Amino acid sequence: MAASSGPAGVGGAGPSGFAFDSGLEIKTRSVEQTLLPLVSQITTLINHKDNTKKSDKTLQAIQRVGQAVNLAVGRFVKVGEAIANENWDLKEEINIACIEAKQAGETIAALTDISSLNHPESDGQITIFTDKTGVIKAARLLLSSVTKVLLLADRVVIKQIITSRNKVLATMERLEKVNSFQEFVQIFSQFGNEMVEFAHLTGDRQNDLKDEKKKARMAAARAVLEKCTMMLLTASKTCLRHPNCESAHKNKEGVFDRMKVALDKVIEIVTDCKPSGETDISSVSIFTGIKEFKMNIEALLENLYFQSKENLSATLEVILERTEDFTDSAYTSHEHRERILELSTQARLELQQLLSVWIQSQSKKTKSIAEELELAVLKISHSLKELKKELHRTATQLTADLLKYHADHVVLKALKLTGVEGNLEGLAEYACKLSEQKEQLVEVCRLLRHISGTEPLEITCAHAEETFQVTGQQIISAAETLTLHPSSKIAKENLDVFCEAWESQIGDMSTLLREINDVFEGRRGEKYGYLSLPKPMKNNANLKSLKPDKPDSEEQAKIAKLGLKLGLLTSDVNCEIKKWEDQENEIVRNGRNMSSMAYSLYLFTRGEGPLKTSQDLIHQLEVFAEEGLKLASSVQVFSKQLKDDDKLMLLLEINKLIPLCHQLQTVTKTPLQNQVFLKVDKCITKTRSMMAILVQLLSLCYKLLKKESLCYTKWGSAGLCLHFQFIAPSL
Repeated sequence: MAASSGPAGVGGAGPSGFAFDSGLEIKTRSVEQTLLPLVSQITTLINHKDNTKKSDKTLQAIQRVGQAVNLAVGRFVKVGEAIANENWDLKEEINIACIEAKQAGETIAALTDISSLNHPESDGQITIFTDKTGVIKAARLLLSSVTKVLLLADRVVIKQIITSRNKVLATMERLEKVNSFQEFVQIFSQFGNEMVEFAHLTGDRQNDLKDEKKKARMAAARAVLEKCTMMLLTASKTCLRHPNCESAHKNKEGVFDRMKVALDKVIEIVTDCKPSGETDISSVSIFTGIKEFKMNIEALLENLYFQSKENLSATLEVILERTEDFTDSAYTSHEHRERILELSTQARLELQQLLSVWIQSQSKKTKSIAEELELAVLKISHSLKELKKELHRTATQLTADLLKYHADHVVLKALKLTGVEGNLEGLAEYACKLSEQKEQLVEVCRLLRHISGTEPLEITCAHAEETFQVTGQQIISAAETLTLHPSSKIAKENLDVFCEAWESQIGDMSTLLREINDVFEGRRGEKYGYLSLPKPMKNNANLKSLKPDKPDSEEQAKIAKLGLKLGLLTSDVNCEIKKWEDQENEIVRNGRNMSSMAYSLYLFTRGEGPLKTSQDLIHQLEVFAEEGLKLASSVQVFSKQLKDDDKLMLLLEINKLIPLCHQLQTVTKTPLQNQVFLKVDKCITKTRSMMAILVQLLSLCYKLLKKESLCYTKWGSAGLCLHFQFIAPSL
């Protein structure tokens, strides 16, 4: 498991500053990710042609792979045994799987030990070339046993998260009933430690999730828990100070209720249990509906009976009904409303034309009718594309104008002022204005959800909508408490915390808007990580704020030297990238992203660029490590097109990069109190090593790609077709 890429504060130390180590799970994933690429290399070894002459280089590569597999299995088994010793209910199952994995690793190492193959006395030796069946069996046993261990370890992690959640809930119940400050301080200290443990476990889990939708849901739930922890502290203290104040109790109850819902959502995600009655967010998105509709009408060109006339008409009507969220909105301009209605009418007319041609094509299968059908499909697709553009313009323009209008937070400042003045009339006036502002923001969140373009962004829009809805009410109850008790410092602090949460969400909306625009304009590949994930609010009270770190002059000199070398490597990478004719190649895209991030790290070492604190740096490094793993995956896909010797050469280079990615993820996650420089030093050193390998990989891939192109020139198109018939099953 790598460091969480979700909300920055959730996965770190909480109010109490303690850290929780879930190292067994991290090690399991790290060894798994090192082991599985090696297993793919075994497949290459097995597929070696018997009649191929084995060079010394090939024999050495084969032996290195066998040894590497055995070593990785050994590490994996140690971690598995450690997990077994701590979980007696699964000990027997895990130990059996570990024994099988160990046997498979030793078999592979023995069969690939071909150092003496060229000597006469080795004629009777059993090797990979004389016993391919043995290697295949060992590889299958290895994959089977590793999968068993991972599944069992996964059960352990889920059990830990559920146990941790139950502890948090039990302590929350005690906090709800507490009647004295002294008792509250003691219980809240325990609660803080339990929340940190829960945050680390769920942060690791979030990073392990492959489903981007679940990852976004987890990030949203964890962001709620992080923000509510601070709210719970001040809201509870306010209740204790003013026990007879109804608004204070209402404020506190709202925090507890929201935290309980968030805790339940986390458990739903980790256990993959969806409550009956929960609606699928994607079903209300206009962009999702248009995408599915276009796929259906395009399928008609291949199969005239793919859909019924009624289904297509009903699907379009559902999409156009959802546009009423835009046309019925009081905040949509007259110009935008008219344009949306015009495009909706046009889409209906063009669907009727499409249906007419489609019915004709079912009886008259001529070339002209087929061309007419294709043209009708293109026309309605174009109309829907124009509708998407108009909806996007409407929602994004409205959001940008609203954020600009509320950027100075005039209403929040007025509420704070009326509170300390004890002005009940002023409170009523500004509470009404905040409610209006809340309704506006909730409305734009709903519109943005329609045009967000991806499921994770839809979830982020829903999270923002809920946050404004709930926080708006809580600000009003907190302001009412302060107005009734204008001299209360704790009531003032409580209102400040809720206002900060509101301001933080306004800031997140700007980030969300940028990301939605990037997705719409096709720039998502240039992003550094999950900008759609909610960020934490400003730290306050008992939470330490992040300040720029200032190393001493000697440390600065060392970091600057490391950074300079990193800067030179980014230039080398860029030179290699320029050689490629296809700049949209996945390998080039990954390499370019890594180079761009490395350059930001270089600027950080000079005190320049967008990264201001060591926390910014650590987050950038987490994303850099993820991009490195994506590059390795892209290169592995490319390697499947190559001959055995070339493939082995490339896979061995990949095998240098993958462990460095995992090591960087581990270093970024490891807490080093008062040793920030040491952590930064280690991270930049790892990054520099990864960039050096990136230069080699880009150069090697480019040469092998050129070599493949030459083979195409010699073979001709018929040979290329034959070549792809062989590699297609593995792609």
